[in-house]
Amino acid sequence: MELFLKYPHEVQEELMCNLLKSAENTVIGKKYDFSSIKNYETFSERVPVSTYEDLEPLIEETRKGAQNVLWNTPIKWFAKSSGTTNAKSKFIPVSSEALENCHYKASKDLLCLYLNNNENSQLFTGKSLRLGGSKQLYEDNNTFFGDLSAILIDNMPIWAEFSSTPSNKVSLMGDWETKLPAIINETIQENVTSLAGVPSWMMVLLNKTLETTGKQNLLDIWPNAEVYFHGGVSFEPYREQYKKLFPKDNFSYYEIYNASEGFFAIQDLNNSNELLLMLDYGIFYEFIPMETFGTTNQKAIPLHQVELNKNYAVVITTNSGLWRYLIGDTVRFTSIDPFRIVVTGRTKHHINVFGEELMVENTDKALAKTCNELGCEVIDYTVAPIFMKDKEKGAHEWIIEFKTLPSNIEGFAALLDKNLQTVNSDYEAKRYNNMTLNPLKVNVARTNLFYDWLKENDKLGGQHKIPRLSNERKHLEELLKMQLMHI
Repeated sequence: MELFLKYPHEVQEELMCNLLKSAENTVIGKKYDFSSIKNYETFSERVPVSTYEDLEPLIEETRKGAQNVLWNTPIKWFAKSSGTTNAKSKFIPVSSEALENCHYKASKDLLCLYLNNNENSQLFTGKSLRLGGSKQLYEDNNTFFGDLSAILIDNMPIWAEFSSTPSNKVSLMGDWETKLPAIINETIQENVTSLAGVPSWMMVLLNKTLETTGKQNLLDIWPNAEVYFHGGVSFEPYREQYKKLFPKDNFSYYEIYNASEGFFAIQDLNNSNELLLMLDYGIFYEFIPMETFGTTNQKAIPLHQVELNKNYAVVITTNSGLWRYLIGDTVRFTSIDPFRIVVTGRTKHHINVFGEELMVENTDKALAKTCNELGCEVIDYTVAPIFMKDKEKGAHEWIIEFKTLPSNIEGFAALLDKNLQTVNSDYEAKRYNNMTLNPLKVNVARTNLFYDWLKENDKLGGQHKIPRLSNERKHLEELLKMQLMHI
């Protein structure tokens, strides 16, 4: 780590050259003549930025057993990712290099960073409660596909299973509603010192655990629990609820940023929401400024050209054969020495119908602040635009499932609107005197509405989540329809 902290650009440049060298005799390597690319300028000019749809034909060839297509070593595993805005499944190639030098390496680095910052930790005196994906591994054409977490659990070294709970058998169970009680039955017997998983699904598991045991908080079950490693969705809307579940001042929260495509960043400081970009995991990074994203002026830049506090779409080249691949996430740099980021949302999950450029980071922050001020708690939410019609102005429409309701929903909506204006000046400008946008509208979701939507769409458990923001009303309309049907 010290090497890439000291020489970030040299490490990234060398990594890019090594990736090109490894794949020069693959189908894609010959197509773009990787063997003659010696610097970033040539690489960026010759190899186009790609989406999953662009690479899908080559990925499908590999899934059917063809090798040396995108990467020079055999690809046997594919991480199945539904993509939250696209119903069609994606199958992300996972090489043995990516397993060892990215995902497993990151797990070790995460523990090292945590232990380095917390020298009195008793982490290894107990077990880690891991909440993996809900899909089993399916064999197909001698290649395997499933949730990334299932692939990682299936391939992890034997010593790692000894320090984890529940067992691999339970972790890999396919049906979420059968799996939940099975996890609880196994884990309440264990000395759990750490937890790892997506905040929204972990919250479901932990609340069910309290319900099953009749305990007041989780420290009554696992008194030695000291840290929760979380990622997948923003932690902000859930932070206060977790503090009640683990009511001790020195309980730690560590954020990670990983996906089916790779492991990208780790929180390297206590009590910080900034993530250290890990530059030696076989991933070469580029960034597209969001102000030009999707336009004819779109241009990717290397790490050494990024600026502080600007939103960028992330482009990666990986040791699994993804070449200049758009992962769909947006990040903002909070530091460039070392390179630290916060995840601000998805390229598809923002609202910019009226020029307000609303990011998930804005809504998470405003919602957490509002809940804090009014003493209420949120389980899930989504937001969509109300389009202008005739002389009627536009607005944003929210649907929120509360764990603890505010005493006055109109007052909640007004405060949320005000807090949103303080975190996003573009939204504030459009809301000024109701010039372009009317005040936001809040619908209170019935209990389990989001859970039922995910179940109906076969997205229970694992890393699945409903899009927080959308430029169109499809998800919101589906939720409102389900809400009415239940009534």
